[in-house]
Amino acid sequence: MQFSEAWLREWVNPDVSVNELADALSMAGLEVDGVAPAAAAFSGVVVGRVLSCERHPDADKLSVCSVDVGEDEPVQIVCGARNVAADMKVPVARVGAVLPGDFKIKKAKLRGQQSLGMICSAAELGLAESSEGIMPLPADAPVGRDFREYLSLDDHIIDVDLTPDRGDCLSIAGIARDVGVIYRQPVTDWEIKAVENSIADEMSVVLEAPEACPRYSCRIIRGIDPTAQTPLWMQEKLRRSGIRSISPVVDITNYVMIELGQPMHGFDLAKVDSGIRVRLAQEGEKLTLLDGSEVDASEGTLLIADEQKPLALAGIMGGESSAVTDSTRDILLESAFFQPVAIAGKARAYGLHTDSSHRFERGVDPELQRQALERASDLVLHVCGGQAGPVVDVTAAEQLPRKSQIHLRRQQVPRLLGVEIDDATIEDILARLGMQLESVEDGWQVVAPSSRFDISIEADLIEEIGRIYGYANIPENLSAAPVSIQAVPETAFHLLRAKELLVDRGYQEAITYSFIAPELAELLTPEARQIRLANPISADMSVMRASLWPGLLTTLQYNLARQQDRVRLFESGQIFLENQGDIEQPEMLAGLIYGERMPGKWNSTPGKVDFYDIKGDLEVILELVGDPDSFDIRPVEDVSLHPGQAAMLLRNSGEIGRLGMLHPGLQSKLGISGNVFLFQIRLQGLSEGHLPAYQAVSRYPAIRRDLALLVAEDLTWAEVKACATKAAPEIVRDIQVFDVYTGDNIDSGLKSLALSLILQDYSHTLTDEETEQAVDEVLSALNKELSAKLRD
Repeated sequence: MQFSEAWLREWVNPDVSVNELADALSMAGLEVDGVAPAAAAFSGVVVGRVLSCERHPDADKLSVCSVDVGEDEPVQIVCGARNVAADMKVPVARVGAVLPGDFKIKKAKLRGQQSLGMICSAAELGLAESSEGIMPLPADAPVGRDFREYLSLDDHIIDVDLTPDRGDCLSIAGIARDVGVIYRQPVTDWEIKAVENSIADEMSVVLEAPEACPRYSCRIIRGIDPTAQTPLWMQEKLRRSGIRSISPVVDITNYVMIELGQPMHGFDLAKVDSGIRVRLAQEGEKLTLLDGSEVDASEGTLLIADEQKPLALAGIMGGESSAVTDSTRDILLESAFFQPVAIAGKARAYGLHTDSSHRFERGVDPELQRQALERASDLVLHVCGGQAGPVVDVTAAEQLPRKSQIHLRRQQVPRLLGVEIDDATIEDILARLGMQLESVEDGWQVVAPSSRFDISIEADLIEEIGRIYGYANIPENLSAAPVSIQAVPETAFHLLRAKELLVDRGYQEAITYSFIAPELAELLTPEARQIRLANPISADMSVMRASLWPGLLTTLQYNLARQQDRVRLFESGQIFLENQGDIEQPEMLAGLIYGERMPGKWNSTPGKVDFYDIKGDLEVILELVGDPDSFDIRPVEDVSLHPGQAAMLLRNSGEIGRLGMLHPGLQSKLGISGNVFLFQIRLQGLSEGHLPAYQAVSRYPAIRRDLALLVAEDLTWAEVKACATKAAPEIVRDIQVFDVYTGDNIDSGLKSLALSLILQDYSHTLTDEETEQAVDEVLSALNKELSAKLRD
């Protein structure tokens, strides 16, 4: 939120510079992003009055004006603006003036006519990005007065970046309240008197969704002047608050929003049919908004409607069909309280973010509506004229936020803040913050003001005391706390070590959002039920991920778009799976490889990564568990993976992960040109490892026997090894595969599998008979169980 320093000082005026004020606000938790001048630097500009305006004799688009600038004689100025006219009050840059951009005004002749100055537009003075014609000033502007002084332009704009819990400070009144507390200064209590009713017209209001809108106030004002103009002082305050002046009624509602923090809206009464209904949207309803966009109101969206049609998205933006225009004579002013949960996320769902939704999402004071309505009514009557009817205030009291008593214990303040603060200071701080206090034996019973949605527990009150007392006033000390070291089981799986291993193998860690686009979720995890966010950041981040692969693939796309042709990524984190109404959040580890196997160097052999590269990287991680025999990798069908290059990882017959090549169809849809290989495992499946045990080294030589077997083509090495290991006697220390062959001299449906048996004993050197007997036992089991035969 940005605001004018001068406007703030109308409410509270501590004797400090603007920079000191900004520092104090930041230290009190209202972080100031920046302080900037309210207007660009210029000098020599005064208020002038155009006495006469004649067409230039030699130029159709120029006028020769006689301008009174408060001196003995008027000056002649040649002006090219279309809207210049006699009797106008205008800003005039005298000869010698310096305008923004170091533009100096000199005597000049334009088409033979002398010009002793320049009549300025708002853009030329740096008060607007663009403008059509010169800047008209009010009729009561004093001729000859310095223009900067007249508009109080030696002001500053303070930009405050508020946290979502401080919606109460999204107004001058809210900021002033905190400044008054910080500097122990009184805050001006601007009395807002009720407007006298001069007509009896009322608008009927029905709250059909009181849980979302428990209070709705409105008032009819008839007979406003459609030609009225917003006062320059109001336009300037709005400009310095970052809001463009539009029309008197709109400007007044925006002014009250900035001043008091209550968003408001004005309807053209002639376009409202009968009464107001505050209700939820019905299926198929459409609404054209003030910005010209048409939205399909989804179910659950709160609407302001009449008896026939929707008029506005409640708390977000009004509708075009009921907007106040230049011909509007009768208006309906609205001031309502909407529950934050009813508005939160709704604007973003429609691709909108407005000043109104920004405030309602964070919480608006539920007791502010009538006060704001009276303030806006008074301004409308003064600026536009008209006659006001009575205020209609419809309230569902049982749905309004309730004020609760909070017990603040005296001893908890030093315990949490680390500094003793006397009772008088605590009471002064809380009272200035608008709290109601009642002393009790061990502290106070405190009731927070209705504007402070963020205060609900004792710690919130202590936080308020601490920030106003001043964090800089809290002494530094070295706190003592008991420390206990928790023993980590030797068999535990260490994720950090796994990450280090992947980094050693050329991977880089990625950290991606837990929420993804629903389209991406449907592509990669169609079997998982989508868990949608109630309040998404944006439409393409509205679904909780059911796999880490979407984030890794999105990161791959980002890298490929920046000419990175060799990518290795990994990520650890939670995924979100719905299971019988509950949401499981298992911790996962996933990896992705793409491109060349090795970085491009003069001594490296070119070659693309394949399935066995990703499998090898995964096996390195599995070795950390120290229990290789408990793992098994088997073919699987996975919609995200290539049908011929997809596998599941099993541990003790239970699936804990998957790996393989991205499905070509998905690869094409994602716009990825090369093959992508991925793995993903549940860390819970690796949590318990095997503790290594010492094994003596035999003093006797090992013997190796190589066997070439003919086996079924679809038989896996894991099945062969399991059968051989089960049948092998104790002297068979290891079984390894070193070749697989299909082709010439091998019958269809078969393959040649070459394996080696490593035999060794601890007590003696093996004899040929012992060796042959062990080999025969392995061959016999392979033949009997797997129909394996020795190759000729």
